[in-house]
Amino acid sequence: MSEETKLNVIGRASAVALWGLAGKIVSIEACVSAGLPGIDIVGLPDASVSESRKRLRAALAYLGIPVASQHLTINLTPGTVPKIGTGFDLGIAVAVLKAQGITTATDTESIIHCGELGLDGRIRPVTGVLPSLHSGLQAGFERFVVPVGNSQESALLGGGGVKAVASLAELINIYGGSLAVPELPPVVEAETISPEASERHDLVEVQGQAEARFGLEVAAAGGHNLLMRGTPGAGKTLLAQCLPGILPPLDDEQAIEAAAVRSLRGELNGGEGLDRTPPFEAPHHRSTASALIGGRRPGSIGILSRAHRGVLFMDEAPEFSRDVLEALRQPMESRQVHIHRAWGSMVLPASFQLVMAANPCPCGVGMRGAESTCRCTPMDKRRYRNRLSGPLLDRVDLQLELFPVSPADIRLGGGQEDSATVAARVHLARQRQAERYVDCEWTLNSNAPGAWLREHFALSPNSLRDLDRALDTGRITMRGYDRVLRVATTLADLEGAGAPTPDKITAALALRTQES
Repeated sequence: MSEETKLNVIGRASAVALWGLAGKIVSIEACVSAGLPGIDIVGLPDASVSESRKRLRAALAYLGIPVASQHLTINLTPGTVPKIGTGFDLGIAVAVLKAQGITTATDTESIIHCGELGLDGRIRPVTGVLPSLHSGLQAGFERFVVPVGNSQESALLGGGGVKAVASLAELINIYGGSLAVPELPPVVEAETISPEASERHDLVEVQGQAEARFGLEVAAAGGHNLLMRGTPGAGKTLLAQCLPGILPPLDDEQAIEAAAVRSLRGELNGGEGLDRTPPFEAPHHRSTASALIGGRRPGSIGILSRAHRGVLFMDEAPEFSRDVLEALRQPMESRQVHIHRAWGSMVLPASFQLVMAANPCPCGVGMRGAESTCRCTPMDKRRYRNRLSGPLLDRVDLQLELFPVSPADIRLGGGQEDSATVAARVHLARQRQAERYVDCEWTLNSNAPGAWLREHFALSPNSLRDLDRALDTGRITMRGYDRVLRVATTLADLEGAGAPTPDKITAALALRTQES
């Protein structure tokens, strides 16, 4: 191709710009123009994208492709969308090679490219491949090129239009070029972050605590938030670690959402298939609000989003800082995290089930039956309990009180139901909710509007008498009123009843307003 012809060629390719889990299709254009030799990248790239010109120049030189003596301009459109990360390298390389006449394929703009270039031309795996492919599918793209190291991750979507390549030379030949492929081992393993292993337990290990076990079952059946108060050693942490074992497995859409979050964090390899186990996150009580919410930099994922479609367990909840506790309130309602920083705004998913555990007082023994050993003053207890604010507790459906395990509980051990038995009842209750809410935007009782429940079940004033009295006396708020109805509906679902009865509403009210 003559120099004059090169000046009239525009190479094109496509990629995805991730902003949280949301992806925007980016069209990559490259052209050769007269001027001083060099490469310019425009279109709101960050530092890692701007540095791709150096990786591209080195990779082309290694493969024996002369870098253009003219000026290369690379445009990433739309220019108003920030481009972050090294995953744009591969699309930029494809567009440049087309502009230089090295490749002849004319359909590269209809293919999503994702991968980082090594200086020797090998294509290195990157984070966020799964949400990138998912965004591409939603935008109508059917073909994708990813690094070999991300091939197992990309296979989780089940699509057949994904091509995994090990080197730029291999891709050049696919697109009509003719180049000897260097004999280098492919980069097959992504440099992933090892996820922290969470302990999982079976309910058969719990000694005694019949009421707490029932409350955990109700929380699992309806997706309700839960607070457990009790002395150290009563089993609060053990019960919380049993919750993922009685929750239903994630469906396809939920599992892909959870996997996409792990992909953004670099924790996903996909070798074992799609993980349908609900996530379980248990942050330390010294965690900061920034760690909880995320967003220290674009693309960083907080603990709330890591718990998406799973459980967020906050042990020793009153020991968390007030900023952290109050940061829970908005995500608990909207099931999203809204991040506003100097670099911009972002929305991340955060549909989690909150479980909190707390001692009754700072020394931990201020429960009925143990008052003689409590060293805390009434003011100490009040100050400790007030660390969990009223607005936060108003969003917690179930508040359970756990008493110390007695010798009789230990001697009677072995008769408890295991997690599989409880999970079967939870599964049936979830099926009843799925049938009830088949035409609704929500799927769980914990998300159902109180007005919808009152109208759907045609609850009479007599059925709501205890609830109305609690609202009149200030025992509950209007938000609490609706949440009691949700728990009562879950109690009815567990028993297979068609609607919440007055005794179920009374029981739900008692589960919400217990106090030690």
